[in-house]
Amino acid sequence: MAAIQLKVSSNKMDNLMNAIKKIEEAAKAGANIAILPESWNTPYGTEYFSKYAEEIPKGMCSNQISIAAKENEIFVVAGSIPEKCGHNIYNTTTVWNQDGQLVAKYRKIHLFDIDIPGGITFKESDTLSPGNEFVTFSNGIAKFGLGICYDVRFTELANIYRQKGCSVLIYPGSFNKTTGPLHWELLHRARAVDTQSFVVGVAPAEDIEASYVSHAHSLIVDPMGIVISQAGKEEEIIYAKLDMEIVKATRCQIPVFDQRRTELYETIQKPS
Repeated sequence: MAAIQLKVSSNKMDNLMNAIKKIEEAAKAGANIAILPESWNTPYGTEYFSKYAEEIPKGMCSNQISIAAKENEIFVVAGSIPEKCGHNIYNTTTVWNQDGQLVAKYRKIHLFDIDIPGGITFKESDTLSPGNEFVTFSNGIAKFGLGICYDVRFTELANIYRQKGCSVLIYPGSFNKTTGPLHWELLHRARAVDTQSFVVGVAPAEDIEASYVSHAHSLIVDPMGIVISQAGKEEEIIYAKLDMEIVKATRCQIPVFDQRRTELYETIQKPS
């Protein structure tokens, strides 16, 4: 697996070309799945989402990522971009297989609306609409559950993915300089321990001149909560081998998902 921590600029085409270049680099390094960060084609901010939004899969970014996945014979989890759909805009992750086919699309469920006095105030809901579906996909080796950034704070979402048979949880995310140092690593390690799964958080690189500064520090965590690969602040690709036998062993040694808990989450998902 390759987690691609991209430097994001205000130039959409430059961002796209950089993403394609890094996907090629990851494939040449032997990765069979590459993950881009949240908001990789646009600076992160409510003032940008409408301007940079595209239809999926008709938009330029979707088209070019599809081609990159096919040409490099690699699964691509395309972080997230603003998706235009009718009158709504969503924060959306797409997944493309080795044939360049769109195999999954996830719209961020929990919008980032926070107000920390002296820290940060941000409201995605000023521009974005929330998604309402759990989304998984398989690459033939493992089953993956998708979330975006703020979603990682919600244990219920991760536990439902575990109940659905996922072994890897992926959260493209762009934490800020207030909550990032406090919670970025903590939350991803917590979700790994909660679900006994590999958990991956992929962020944009830090840009101190941006209106919203990413905490960066993309990371890959194993089912015991150990950080097995982590980036710094700059643009880089981190790699890790995800051995599904480790997931099986952890779940066998420390059984926390018994039949009663599985039944509980099945009940939660049933329409009232």
